[in-house]
Amino acid sequence: MGLRAKIGIAIAATAAVVAVLVGVLVHHRTVNAQLDLAGHSIDSRLQTAVQDRAAGIDTGRGMINPPDLPHPLKELTERGRRGVYLEEGGRTPYLWAATRVGPDVIALKRSYQREAQTVAELDRMLWVAGAAGTALGCVVGLLVAHRLGRRLTRSAATAQRIAEGDLGARLAGTGNDEIAQLTAAVNTMADALAGRLKAERDVTANIAHELRTPVAGLVAAAGLLPPSRPAEMVRERAERVRGLMEDVLEVARLDARTEEADREVRPLGELVRRAVAGAAPGAARAAGPDGDGPAGAGPDGDGPVRVRVAADGLVETDPRRVERILVNLISNARRHGAAPVTVEVDDGLIRVRDAGPGFPPALLAHGPQRFRTGGGAGGAGLGLGLTIAAGQARVLGAGLSFANPPGGGAQATVDLRAARCPEPDEGAGTEPGERTETGPGERPDTEPGTGPGAGSRRGSREWSAEAGPDGGGSGGGRQG
Repeated sequence: MGLRAKIGIAIAATAAVVAVLVGVLVHHRTVNAQLDLAGHSIDSRLQTAVQDRAAGIDTGRGMINPPDLPHPLKELTERGRRGVYLEEGGRTPYLWAATRVGPDVIALKRSYQREAQTVAELDRMLWVAGAAGTALGCVVGLLVAHRLGRRLTRSAATAQRIAEGDLGARLAGTGNDEIAQLTAAVNTMADALAGRLKAERDVTANIAHELRTPVAGLVAAAGLLPPSRPAEMVRERAERVRGLMEDVLEVARLDARTEEADREVRPLGELVRRAVAGAAPGAARAAGPDGDGPAGAGPDGDGPVRVRVAADGLVETDPRRVERILVNLISNARRHGAAPVTVEVDDGLIRVRDAGPGFPPALLAHGPQRFRTGGGAGGAGLGLGLTIAAGQARVLGAGLSFANPPGGGAQATVDLRAARCPEPDEGAGTEPGERTETGPGERPDTEPGTGPGAGSRRGSREWSAEAGPDGGGSGGGRQG
């Protein structure tokens, strides 16, 4: 049950309780006032009848020793006292007054039906007024609850934006109530958080920028070393340091949210093949130490990367950023997953799947986070690869999701359906058939259904790139 419903029910219940209490109070006060007034009136008449009887005047108003005198009133007169009694046992209520004069009991009796009808009408009016008050309370409660709920909903939405990385989002502060105080506290917290994150990112970016020139010199110097195993190790480590530095700088640029996509119309299958071809032969050079995978992942570069085109099509997007995303995802799957690694193109969706132990629960719950490692067979990493992939997807306006399918393994899905282009009128190529290519860098320019003029075609084409010796990529760590 939401807060709005709780507030509305509370106000309606309060209005109903108040209406009942007021109705009961008015009912009892009215009944008592009517009985007192009628009692005084009939008692005065009784005293007049007693005085007339004492004077020997018979007016015929009183009853002498009535046989149906109520028992409580009869007991009262036997003690020599005068009293008034309301008899309500029958269909018609009667008001009695009696007193003892010598050996006789003189009594008066009149109908109390008019007063009873007045009370009944009053009760009906109280019920109507109570129902109207409760309904009004419900309406007021719903309006108040809606207003408060709307403010809280806006606050929650803004807080969610802040949690998702929009550090410029702030809550609108209105009013002087507790919600306004909460809004001010959240804004203060967001300012402090944004300041700390900006300082951390600036420090990281500045360090990477300052190291850029020395690292470039180190790579150049390593290239001048005479051929030997130690020289090869130095060159490899220097390349990894340079790759890590470039990844940190790219993350800093993506965090600044100033990147813009340079869009072109390209066949999606072609982009995927280029990415796979770039991930396989360049793995030894591009793999950085920022990968991190779950225990049980296969060795780096174990097995081919297979491309299956179920439905190709044209997309208007930034080819360089799409390839960057796919290279990171493929490198992450090969580094921390297990063969076979499959890339599937299906009408704007690109699925990268491996047969490893799957993504860590923390990544599935919170998404990629830089410098968050989980360890794995591929080695502990810094989590920059998937962070870069998520940032590039955000620049493109594409979706990027991670899941562990029921059949096992890990699956990353890039959603480019919003970037699809309508099919051209003229078709190109022939119906795709089954085709498998195994060259690490091969990319056919005239494959059926994938030329620049090809629209979306259903079929199944597979292409595989044998993995390089290191199976890396651009630092796509499976972080935890």
